[in-house]
Amino acid sequence: MLLWSTAIAAACYLAACALLYSQQRRLIYYPQLTRVEPAQTDIALARPGATLRGWVVNPGRRDAVVYFGGNAESVQANRDDLARWLPGHTAYLFAYRGYGASDGLPSEAALLADALAQFDDVARRHPGGQVSVVGRSLGSGVATHVAAERTVPRLVLVTPFDSLAAVAQSHYPVFPARWLLRDHNDSSQRLPRHRGELLVLRAGRDVVVPPANTDRLLKAFKGRALIVDFPHAGHDDLSLDPHYWPAFSDFLETGAD
Repeated sequence: MLLWSTAIAAACYLAACALLYSQQRRLIYYPQLTRVEPAQTDIALARPGATLRGWVVNPGRRDAVVYFGGNAESVQANRDDLARWLPGHTAYLFAYRGYGASDGLPSEAALLADALAQFDDVARRHPGGQVSVVGRSLGSGVATHVAAERTVPRLVLVTPFDSLAAVAQSHYPVFPARWLLRDHNDSSQRLPRHRGELLVLRAGRDVVVPPANTDRLLKAFKGRALIVDFPHAGHDDLSLDPHYWPAFSDFLETGAD
């Protein structure tokens, strides 16, 4: 009986691991509620296997900012706040593959390659200005990759993680999440290559990205980081804090026309 019980338990455990492995991208990416019609967007960028679509805020400014959203975020919801708080920047909000009106399916490799293409496209549109980058939650991993591969004067990370694998392991401690995960998004390895300024917005009651994961990311960064703590905010309601958008403005608008 003991052997049978052990075998059944082992089989159930392996089945659960297989389920997590096969469904992992459904647990990481939540584009379902973000979908809109292409006619509702302002800009499009052709990419291999997909056309990425998004929105432009404050067109015609010298400097620009590229915004990468969270795993269930409709990035266009930030347009009014970006227009108000970053008047000196043209803001670009592209939807990830499978999100908004963009084609395709999301994956780490696709999102990172798309992000570099988006940054390069925006840089060409602003030849005399600077292009800063913002990433929230999932987007913090994307933004960190861009900052590691391109010259980014100012980088803003909202509720960032050290790696997606480490966060997954904290949520599923009984499973070998680090081994099962295909999309690792290892920001702690990439952030040290960022040579510009850094602002981190951290939520004190974040249960999605545990504070320890954000702390490990900051420890990996060898430069000076400006950290703004929101001790009473959670992962999803951080942007409702009245000091949230002013922190963006104070950091990004310095020196803007």
